[in-house]
Amino acid sequence: MPSEKKISSAHDCISFMQGGCELKKVRPNSRIYNRFFTLDTDLQALRWEPSKKDQEKAKLDIAAVKEIRLGKNTETFRNNGLADQICEDCAFSILHGENYESLDLVANSADVANIWVSGLRYLVSRSKQPLDFMEGSQNTPRLMWLKTMFEAADVDGNGIMLEDTAVGLIKQLNPTLKESKIRLKFKEIQKSKEKLTTRVTEEEFCEAFCELCTRPEVYFLLVQISKNKEYLDANDLMLFLEAEQGVAHITEGMCLDIIRRFELSEEGRQKGFLTIDGFTQYLLSPECDIFDPEQKKVAQDMSQPLSHYYINASHNTYLIEDQFRGPADVNGYVRALKMGCRSIELDVSDGPDSEPILCNRNNMTTQLSFRSVLEVVNKFAFVSSEYPLILCLGNHCSLPQQKVMAQQMEKVFGDQLYTEAPVSSDSYLPSPEKLKRMIIVKGKKLPSDSDVLEGDVTDEDEEAEMSRRMSVEDSGEQKQIRLCRELSDLVSICKSVQYRDFELSMKSQNYWEVCSFSETEASRIANEYPEDFVNYNKKFLSRVYPSAMRIDSSNLNPQDFWNCGCQIVAMNFQTPGPMMDLHTGWFLQNGGCGYVLRPSVMRDEVSYFSANTKGIVPGVSPLALHIKIISGQNFPKPKGACAKGDVIDPYVCVEIHGIPADCAEQRTKTVQQNSDNPIFDETFEFQVNLPELAMIRFVVLDDDYIGDEFIGQYTIPFECLQPGYRHVPLRSFVGDIMEHVTLFVHIAITNRSGGGKGQKRSLSVRMGKKVREYTMLRNIGLKTIDDVFKMAVHPLREAMEMRENMQSAIVSVKELCGLPPIASLKQCLLTLSSRLVTTDNSPSVTLVMRDTFPYLEPLGAIPDVQKRMLAAYDLMIQESRFLIEMADAVQEKIVQCQKAGMGFHEELHNLAAKEGLKGRKLNKAAESFAWNITVLKGYRTRVEPRVITREWDDAASDNHRVFAENETRMSLVKDASRPEAALGIKAVHLQGLVHPDWMSPPARSLSHRSIRGIPRCSHVLHTGHDILLITQASKGAVGKKLPPMSLGQGDLLKSAKHEALENMKQVQLACLSCGLSRAPGGGAEAKGKRSLEAIEEREGGEDSGRP
Repeated sequence: MPSEKKISSAHDCISFMQGGCELKKVRPNSRIYNRFFTLDTDLQALRWEPSKKDQEKAKLDIAAVKEIRLGKNTETFRNNGLADQICEDCAFSILHGENYESLDLVANSADVANIWVSGLRYLVSRSKQPLDFMEGSQNTPRLMWLKTMFEAADVDGNGIMLEDTAVGLIKQLNPTLKESKIRLKFKEIQKSKEKLTTRVTEEEFCEAFCELCTRPEVYFLLVQISKNKEYLDANDLMLFLEAEQGVAHITEGMCLDIIRRFELSEEGRQKGFLTIDGFTQYLLSPECDIFDPEQKKVAQDMSQPLSHYYINASHNTYLIEDQFRGPADVNGYVRALKMGCRSIELDVSDGPDSEPILCNRNNMTTQLSFRSVLEVVNKFAFVSSEYPLILCLGNHCSLPQQKVMAQQMEKVFGDQLYTEAPVSSDSYLPSPEKLKRMIIVKGKKLPSDSDVLEGDVTDEDEEAEMSRRMSVEDSGEQKQIRLCRELSDLVSICKSVQYRDFELSMKSQNYWEVCSFSETEASRIANEYPEDFVNYNKKFLSRVYPSAMRIDSSNLNPQDFWNCGCQIVAMNFQTPGPMMDLHTGWFLQNGGCGYVLRPSVMRDEVSYFSANTKGIVPGVSPLALHIKIISGQNFPKPKGACAKGDVIDPYVCVEIHGIPADCAEQRTKTVQQNSDNPIFDETFEFQVNLPELAMIRFVVLDDDYIGDEFIGQYTIPFECLQPGYRHVPLRSFVGDIMEHVTLFVHIAITNRSGGGKGQKRSLSVRMGKKVREYTMLRNIGLKTIDDVFKMAVHPLREAMEMRENMQSAIVSVKELCGLPPIASLKQCLLTLSSRLVTTDNSPSVTLVMRDTFPYLEPLGAIPDVQKRMLAAYDLMIQESRFLIEMADAVQEKIVQCQKAGMGFHEELHNLAAKEGLKGRKLNKAAESFAWNITVLKGYRTRVEPRVITREWDDAASDNHRVFAENETRMSLVKDASRPEAALGIKAVHLQGLVHPDWMSPPARSLSHRSIRGIPRCSHVLHTGHDILLITQASKGAVGKKLPPMSLGQGDLLKSAKHEALENMKQVQLACLSCGLSRAPGGGAEAKGKRSLEAIEEREGGEDSGRP
């Protein structure tokens, strides 16, 4: 059995199949039978027993096998009533005969299923000479390399070496292996051969290395993508990177470079192939990390108001232990700032010798001088991030020491202190970009229209909350403290004020005023007024701090308050655990700069979002997340399991955190007594309704624990996931990366309803056969406005139908191809081309371009099986064509309805007053109006810009003048004579450069990039519907036009049109590469290429056409 000996070659698979095992045979009538299957010793037939058939009939000739499919990908499985009870990874099917009949089987584990699939595919691909592999199994590239390594280490040339030398050589080749495990393996091999000596032969060395260093799951993957070879060539690797890993614009040269860098054998590097060891090294490299490398640098628009970002915040920063007994320690600030924290707390009290101090007022034994803390903060403030740092000042000092505080801050921070008075005519806070390398003081402030040198302000000390909660008699009156003018003047755009209620705040609160909420109060508000909380946070900063009752410094769940739009959720950095894992994981994105742009549905003035959403978010297209937990590597024993031995029984939990509708948890089975390479092979599927707020947490636990079950975890924002086969680097309980401790997973992010693009994040899937769901528009109760929105009902339904029909047609093609729903269109066409052949293996169809669309026409009579495939393919082309040709007209109707609806925005309250709507009815009408606008806008979960390079002459024709001040900075001047001037067009300065891919012609899709907001560039011109980016250049400027940041339902349809065009291009390219264009008469390939250019022109025209 595979648990007894690792599978490391085709020979191992064949040997296992010849030994036989029990498999479940699935029949179309939903019945399932247990049968014992074996492979004949001559490798010519597959047999099973018991059977009512004659022994010679209860077999399947290998020569008759057409295809082997892994998973539940035949009609028998899809229509079987018990299919839901069958594990996807344990199922496989053998298609045989001219009519592609299926023998559908289920193994008792995914490991066994992989052995049968790999072995059968190997036999089918080598059916003409089935015995050759036995003879050549000793001369594989891998074994030749191992022999070379052994000979190099065998200094005596005797073909034998000391065990210590052999152990050291294997450790050198694979540092993750434990020495004790290597020695044990040598003892097992020598005992099986009844050897008395401990010296190691070449054969024993190679056997031990293959047993120890071959990961079966990686071997099965390699065989699958190499078409049953035991190595990958450049073409295999290219297909793997495009179809599975979502890498765009991959070239043969790039694949050869990967081979040169990761292949261990000299022969492989020279001949351009990747063996199992090189492939394993590549999969473990940072290039196959689960975290998107684009998010390791600042990738979001940093020019939005400060209130539009989540901000990495610390609570009681000066503590390194719990808040009840813990001493104050300056290392608390060092740790927080190095972790990208952008909001820290300074709780200042009177100290001796007129020097303010920081201390835990529950433990006065350790005191820090205020000045020393300022110097540490100044030193580390911008080490991890250059974006603004907020100092939350807890002032408990007398007036004389307040003045000392002000003097010391001015002296230490100097020009970095942001004291510029807020402009009352503005409506929003400055952006993080504008506030780069600035230190902002949050605290109490005296009235600016008064000349008094000191005055009374309310004290909102967090400890006062605890005192009130513990007090029997709570008068409810706010404590007053004296504040000096010098300290007051250091507070500018973060003035602390007390929260009263949302109605009062929306009317009278200034944009530069900040409210702090205790965890208890924020939770109450979030439950009672979720929509109001979100709307409030669109303009104002909110800070939430842990309840004063958390004397052990445990942490609140930050997700609960991020869902409400609260920007500053303060965490106890000194307390590790699941809540801190979420916080740390969330702020890994956007380069770890401490600022994360909130979803557009939580930023736009007219939009609807509720933090308590338990269903589909209006205007957002849900996605399906498919996670396959394949295996684990080098799991350590839980830290606290002191009384337990080294053996563990691991299992994996996958948690989804986000809005209530998205929260979910699944777990794998437990693998008994295996910490080195436990195989899980379990797939989970989650629906994610608001991806921008979702996080995934992988947790590995010990099922047979004593004292402690935690092994490791990793938390990652949904937007940072990379698709394909990835390794997850696990972190310890305190958040440190554990060397060589990983999870091996497969990730696919797909459309919820089926279909999708063949690009980075848009593989397709069917989430079960469900009735199509439509987000309905709401009745407002004002006839004039309701009549406008009613005009959008039919176009909205049309848009949804077109998208769903196209996606369903794509899913149907995949099902007929026998591919899993997460397969790409390129994989579909490769499978189709292998089936659409005649008896002499020549194509039975040819590519014919009609109006730039790639149709397939038969070259003669074809079997019914091929007719069904062609019919499904034609339907996919027809639905895509219909969408492409009709999208603009439907989109225009939706856009016009949206514009007409927005025309009532300013007059909504007046119209409601005329109709007598008051109180709750008025609020309901406003809420429904925002809901409808949100649906029509159709906020996207990510921006997928189309980029058109434009020469400076084109940009100049727009009457925008650019003057180059130097090579890296340019000034954008708007022509006041242009009508856009009245629309409030503004230039926003951004640092950095546009990604190199965005600079290179010709125009192409960048939908494989996962970004939020807009790219980094020198300048951005907002022109209402479009955004013109002016990037630095030494010889003129290059403008790049992007779609608006909040895409409407019409824009979703436009995006679907781009998707369909991209699909058509990918289909045509795949047909050309598969040789389906070789029609009689020649010239078909050249004609196909001309049609491909026409598709690109049509696609490029989308950006220059009407919005």
